[in-house]
Amino acid sequence: MPLYLTRFSYTPDTWARMIGKPEDRREAARTYIESVDGELHGFWYAFGEHDGYTLWEAPDNVSMAAVALAIGAGGAMSSFETTVLMTVGDTLDALRKAEQVRYRPPGA
Repeated sequence: MPLYLTRFSYTPDTWARMIGKPEDRREAARTYIESVDGELHGFWYAFGEHDGYTLWEAPDNVSMAAVALAIGAGGAMSSFETTVLMTVGDTLDALRKAEQVRYRPPGA
């Protein structure tokens, strides 16, 4: 199954609610991805541009998109970005196929 890395940030209101009532959000995240037959591999908070990161596995892009849309629609996040992660093998396959693509730069 494909792996997905998400970067997220909470809204100030969400942080205020969590300060008032601290909550481990890993179990909620696990429930969301398992609802589409996926798996949560990790959940981390961070300093910097994003408040946290998750590593998910989902059956396909549509399933992961469904989770991302549901979370985004909940209003607790100020940002939620998902990146599809490719295996080294998939990347090597893509590199081999790239030779078949006859790209022409603009103006060439």
